[in-house]
Amino acid sequence: MKKVILLGATSNISKYLIPRLLAKNDVELTLFARQATRRLHQYAAQSQVTLTNGNWNNSADLTAAIAGQDIVYLATGHFTTANQNVVDAMKQNGVERLIVAGGLGIYDEAAGKFGIWNAQMMGDYTEIKRAAAVIDNSGLNYTFLRMAWLYNNDQHTDYKVIPQGMPFKDTQVTRQAVADLITEIIHNPQLYQRSSIGVAEPNTAWNKPGFY
Repeated sequence: MKKVILLGATSNISKYLIPRLLAKNDVELTLFARQATRRLHQYAAQSQVTLTNGNWNNSADLTAAIAGQDIVYLATGHFTTANQNVVDAMKQNGVERLIVAGGLGIYDEAAGKFGIWNAQMMGDYTEIKRAAAVIDNSGLNYTFLRMAWLYNNDQHTDYKVIPQGMPFKDTQVTRQAVADLITEIIHNPQLYQRSSIGVAEPNTAWNKPGFY
């Protein structure tokens, strides 16, 4: 049984990720969030699930929760202090495998008119780039997901992986598709090791996402 902790288990992607992970019986899942026992009470009776109340800005909470885990999933990679706290807690516990949900643009890789639109929408990237650098320089076995603009659609679960260094042209991807990719990595941790990958829906290389 793999022991997996979701940091930020009440996030919009976690909503789709948790059922996918529980559909198979080879994962023991720790759901870590502020007020997890209240907000995720629907999972309290599941034998595979542990609900852990905690704050990823609190180093003691993280260190205790990450102890004994095999894989850590961080629901957002946009905050420098939180990223450093996670990295430190993993190193203290000897946990190596990390999956981070982040956004595109940290390497100025968004291309063409979409890149111009994305920069206008996102504004100053300084903090987001600094936060991503914490993961890049962590020495952990990480996969950083640079996700296109997110939306929900159960019928659109296709995704493509864009290697680091390649221009990012596709504009959108569903949270359901991202949850599928994270599930695949958790079940096959050798995938996308020590890498930052773009994640987008194929055939969406437009000037901006279709829902804008």
